[in-house]
Amino acid sequence: MKSYFEPFKIKAIEEIPITTRSEREKYIKEADYNPFSLKSDYITIDLLTDSGTSAMSSKQWAAIMDGDESYAGSRNWYEFEKEVKKITGFKHIIPAHQGRAAERILFAVMSGPGKIVPNNTHFDTTRGNLEYNEAIAIDVPVPESEDPSFIAPFKGNMDIAALEKLIIEKGKENIPLCIITITNNSGGGQPVSMENIRQTKELLKKYDIPLYLDCCRFAENAYFIKKREKGYENKSILEISQEMFSYADGATMSAKKDGLSNIGGFIGTNDDKVAEALRTNLIVTEGFITYGGLARRDLSALAQGFREVVNERYLEYRVEQVNFLGQLLMEGGVPILEPVGGHGVYLDAKRFAPHIKQEYFPGQSIACEIYKEGGIRCCEIGSVMFGTYDEQGNFIAPTLELVRLAIPRRVYTSDHLRYVAESVINVYNNREQLQGMKITWQPEFLRHFTAKFDYI
Repeated sequence: MKSYFEPFKIKAIEEIPITTRSEREKYIKEADYNPFSLKSDYITIDLLTDSGTSAMSSKQWAAIMDGDESYAGSRNWYEFEKEVKKITGFKHIIPAHQGRAAERILFAVMSGPGKIVPNNTHFDTTRGNLEYNEAIAIDVPVPESEDPSFIAPFKGNMDIAALEKLIIEKGKENIPLCIITITNNSGGGQPVSMENIRQTKELLKKYDIPLYLDCCRFAENAYFIKKREKGYENKSILEISQEMFSYADGATMSAKKDGLSNIGGFIGTNDDKVAEALRTNLIVTEGFITYGGLARRDLSALAQGFREVVNERYLEYRVEQVNFLGQLLMEGGVPILEPVGGHGVYLDAKRFAPHIKQEYFPGQSIACEIYKEGGIRCCEIGSVMFGTYDEQGNFIAPTLELVRLAIPRRVYTSDHLRYVAESVINVYNNREQLQGMKITWQPEFLRHFTAKFDYI
């Protein structure tokens, strides 16, 4: 395995809790077997999400201390806007406090009852915000994405032929926009090729449908393009990013990922009328158009984060760190989604616990057991998050049944990941003991965040 090292020095540390097996069994039971409900004081290694969990640089902290908290027209806003426009090229930038706020504002303006929005694969809040507006979210991934063991360089791609078929069947007038998520989070953090983005845009232009990117991990996607797509090996990450955005009419971003910050996001668009409607909605619900629900100091930290994230040396470390964990798990026999993605390792719950039917949530059971084993918190991305029911109440399972180990940026060392691998391998070696689970309570939308579980 190729060695790598962190291209930075550690300037400050944070103590992490160490608990016993009996304590963790008590804590997860009290949390109704939902890792989201665990207190952070009970977590040794937190791989629940890579969103807002990054370690910020000394320059970012310095930027925060130099924040200008003017309500309107803060210099930090103009700094933020400049950096985002440099990367994306969009005419209008509308700030938001995080990605799902950006999605809510965009879909309030561009979707509605009965409207159809295709995506290579919608993530949870994207789908949730669309369905809250009574729109229909449809996934159009390439077929190879459905096989966790199949190796392909760009398994996150949009199925362009299937997309055109959908447009013809449903009618272009019923499709207000199309989204490509880079990287494809629900599909295992898999990248999307430049060719696929370009071809998708060409198809949508034919039908006069705008293309928007969900670009929260744009830099990681750009790095994969540089390493895997012919013709981009000598281009910079910034150049590749700029080309990706050039094919889009707009974008939403949770800057809590590749903004390398703990809060923030934005909507970008080239449409003047859409931008006006977005700003009106923003003012009503989030704040003024030059802060979007953020402290202005956060905008300054984000601006610096955007400068840092396009550094190729950082991205090499980032991707190789994730790959390091993936390789350790595969060496231990653990079935994962391959190839390893950009921001996390995804366990293949179907192969991990084949004795548990999808309707009994094998991913949730695995996630709970990993916590009990090592105090490691991770996230189910399977039948809890995306399972549905037909009119007769029969369970409809998603194609992929995954458990995501999302790695925060610049937070954990190689030894932390070795500990994670050892814990997961121990769970896998005792997988026959895993039990199916049932939901004892759930909300109407986005149930995985707050649902309660028990063993069957």
